[in-house]
Amino acid sequence: SPRARRGLQGRGAAATGTRGNRQFPQSLCRAGPGLGELSRGGGRAPGVAIRAPGGERGTGPGGTGVERIERRCLELFGRDYRYSVIPNAHGEVCAHYPRHIVLLERDAGAARDPFESTVQVGKLQDLINRSKMARCRGRFVCPVILYKGKHICRSATLAGWGELYGRTGYNYIFSGGSDDAWADAEDISEEDSALRNADSQLFDKVRGHDIKLLRYLSVRYICDLMVENKKVKFGLNVTSSEKVDKAQRYADFTLLSIPYPGCEFFKEYKDRDYTAEGLIFNWKQDYVDAPLSIPVSLTQSLNIDWSEYQSWDLVQQTQNYLKLLISIINSDDDSGLLVHCISGWDRTPLFISLLRLSLWADGLIHASLEPSEILYLTVAYDWFLFGYIFFFCFNFLKHITSEEFSAVKSQRRKSLPPGFTLEEICMLRECDRGSTTSLSSDFSLGLESSPGAAGSFTYEAVELMPAGAQAQAAWLVTASDRESRLEEVRSAFLASYSRTIGLKAVPPSPSGAIGGLLEQFVRGVGLRGSSTL
Repeated sequence: SPRARRGLQGRGAAATGTRGNRQFPQSLCRAGPGLGELSRGGGRAPGVAIRAPGGERGTGPGGTGVERIERRCLELFGRDYRYSVIPNAHGEVCAHYPRHIVLLERDAGAARDPFESTVQVGKLQDLINRSKMARCRGRFVCPVILYKGKHICRSATLAGWGELYGRTGYNYIFSGGSDDAWADAEDISEEDSALRNADSQLFDKVRGHDIKLLRYLSVRYICDLMVENKKVKFGLNVTSSEKVDKAQRYADFTLLSIPYPGCEFFKEYKDRDYTAEGLIFNWKQDYVDAPLSIPVSLTQSLNIDWSEYQSWDLVQQTQNYLKLLISIINSDDDSGLLVHCISGWDRTPLFISLLRLSLWADGLIHASLEPSEILYLTVAYDWFLFGYIFFFCFNFLKHITSEEFSAVKSQRRKSLPPGFTLEEICMLRECDRGSTTSLSSDFSLGLESSPGAAGSFTYEAVELMPAGAQAQAAWLVTASDRESRLEEVRSAFLASYSRTIGLKAVPPSPSGAIGGLLEQFVRGVGLRGSSTL
């Protein structure tokens, strides 16, 4: 397999882009040089757009446009992280994943990062090659966010027997009689021998490699967004999931079944003029057979009545699920998180994007990126390059601006410095307001606005966090900052979406460069017409 290449660190030069005969201002082009070309690159869906007409990825007009997007994504990742790249130029790893799959390793701004990932890219690539057929469409477990040394991953659900046999046979024939998924057959554990038969041997092998990959990434929590236990088409089970694996291979993981409606339901969202309030999924449909199931230990601190989940509208359901995910990644252990739906290209990027944007708004990840830049990175990497309920994701940002969704506030009282009272910290903050260097480099400030007993006042609690670019930035983000940062991302998105699709009553965009990328989505999914937000 191709050797993994070390990601280049660099800021890259801003370029001037054009769309039609209009030239973008230089400030707008920072969000993504070359995006205007995408509107001329053809209207293919993302999973197809990265493969040029001649069959070679990265060649021809379509490939050139995608290469520009990927280079820009690498530059934006490199602002805050050291990273490695797993090459996927011709889809040899996965035909629906980026040509350059990014493995974030550590904070680029810290001389020593205690949260540095221990994952080695060569070992990871080997595990990926062996495990990729375990999941639907070959969309393997892929790390996409690094937070406190924990990998937040995305994937598709587990492949069913039909897809698994079909892909295995196809790969065996066209690889000349060899297949990584069958390598090292002696690795199958002896204690599973009682479960083996003609069918289960293949599942043992392929899902065994999938489990090895999950463990190597230190993933403990698996959040399954499917509303069914198995996806059924024409009376056949075409996919499976960890929660119904008959051999209980995934019993050592913490499995969460958090059913969330798929892309078909979001036609109703569009038909209601993009209004999610009051829109409730019909849980009585025949194919819906996956109940909500969350370990009690993960819900105790959230003050949510989970038994009412079938009565929640789309806003409340998304809010509560996001609170759950933020609570999981903020736990004290070092375990990572996997989020998946069926194919991993609608519900999965929705929650991955919301997590990325929420943590960014808190100043905890991608600390150096401007709103237009984090918007570009999220649209391009989380959606376009991994192939797409797109509008809902970014319009939903208005519902997560409050401190309830902040990863900073959940930590603020855990670690007050020894010998300091809250009142002393308030006084210290008043003396040194606005300085990131007034306190010891061993900790930083986590901010919160809260009403006092008599009237209202602002106080800040101190959170023990190791020094580094991400940590130093985090204490600067107040609740009002979080709201304004997310609203700026949302406004930029809505303005570009409006110009591309025809929505009305949207404020002007601070970034026109995203329009070309949105045009690619519009042509791919056939969205046209006008509506009013």
